[in-house]
Amino acid sequence: MTTASNPTANGAQAPFAVRRNSPGVLPGFGISMGYAVLYLSVLVLIPLAALPIKSAELGWQGFWDAVTAPRVMASYQLTFGASLIAALVNLVFGTVVAWVLVRYRFPGKKILDALVDLPFALPTAVAGIALTALYSQKGWLGGPLSEWFGLKVAFTPLGIVIALIFIGVPFVVRTVQPVLEDVEREIEEAAASLGASRWQTIRRVLLPTITPALMTGFALAFARAVGEYGSVVFIAGNMPMVSEITPLLIISKLEQFDYAGAAAIATVMLVLSFVLLLVINLLQGWQARRNLGRLA
Repeated sequence: MTTASNPTANGAQAPFAVRRNSPGVLPGFGISMGYAVLYLSVLVLIPLAALPIKSAELGWQGFWDAVTAPRVMASYQLTFGASLIAALVNLVFGTVVAWVLVRYRFPGKKILDALVDLPFALPTAVAGIALTALYSQKGWLGGPLSEWFGLKVAFTPLGIVIALIFIGVPFVVRTVQPVLEDVEREIEEAAASLGASRWQTIRRVLLPTITPALMTGFALAFARAVGEYGSVVFIAGNMPMVSEITPLLIISKLEQFDYAGAAAIATVMLVLSFVLLLVINLLQGWQARRNLGRLA
């Protein structure tokens, strides 16, 4: 009676077995993980931990009074509200720009592609000055908007939203663009040949594929907008309770040597931003698992 030979018994490995101790370019998991944690701790965790430590000097009541003052609450509402609106606008129109750059050929395409990255390279203060000059009541766009529609942009919350849209659009475009490049046109053609309309193709074929990239671009644009200062401070007008953003309020606290108060406000910003980004990442992971379930 013969028994089936076990390839692993003779030292051979199964065809698809993964070697845990296989050599790689980088050191083993333990050393690599240690370096990663050390690097992030020195550059990210330790500096951020200084915020709640410094704000603890106020005590619980002092901390609560500092972060819930009416002026501070108004700045929270403006900062997060304007950032959310700007990120949603960039989510829609940034996707359109990425689609045009991927799917069409036209004169000046390289110039348009380079203009997308301009907010990355342009100093934020320069962007703020340019936007203020453009949308002021004497500017090229601000003048006609004020005269024809009675719409004031500069030194209002609307101007803040426009500035945040300007600095956030590259994050959506550059996140969605490579994903669209990987989507094969044959899939869309197959959906059309099966009788799907354009809207059905977008909703059932394209959107499930690019949704993780859309959520990543949205999260990056939102996070960038929440912490923006240079391009907003010029066009905002900085009127308390009206157009004063939280980063500017933190700077004002620092100029008054109220370091504990500034740290308290910054701690709230840190916690709220982290929670929102965590929720977005969880939704992104849930969407990715859902797409894998559909493919299975």
